[in-house]
Amino acid sequence: MPDVHFRKIDENTVLEICQLSNTLTEVQRIMVADNAVSIAQAHFSKNAWFRAIYADDDPIGFIMLHQGSDDEIDVDGVYLWRFMIAGPHQGKGYGKQAIGLLIEHLKGQGIHEVVASCGEGEGSPLGFYLSLGFTPNGETFGDEIGLELRF
Repeated sequence: MPDVHFRKIDENTVLEICQLSNTLTEVQRIMVADNAVSIAQAHFSKNAWFRAIYADDDPIGFIMLHQGSDDEIDVDGVYLWRFMIAGPHQGKGYGKQAIGLLIEHLKGQGIHEVVASCGEGEGSPLGFYLSLGFTPNGETFGDEIGLELRF
């Protein structure tokens, strides 16, 4: 099994990470913003943390967190703002491994809960999140259902 890990995105990798969005199906692209948009938003948020997801030396996805509530996102604690695994790499367990890495990263900071949200319907990642132990928390984020994972 390849080594799944996070890496900072830099001037040498940003285009490749942005292009991962093009590997998603049309319905999946409705469910998550393009990585280029996410990276731009992160640079204008005081509360964003973002990384590329790699399997060995191959870029396979993108993850972005928001912590705090002084801009457009008003969530106490950590919010999984964006998460995607490129189309050719889905169904291989990489998403589950990446969420596991995220949990270890957060535990190292003394954090024991993460909030997420997602749309419902075709292309929705809801089943994926539920399979990892996320549960609906009764909140909504626009037209998305709120989820939480305690660890």
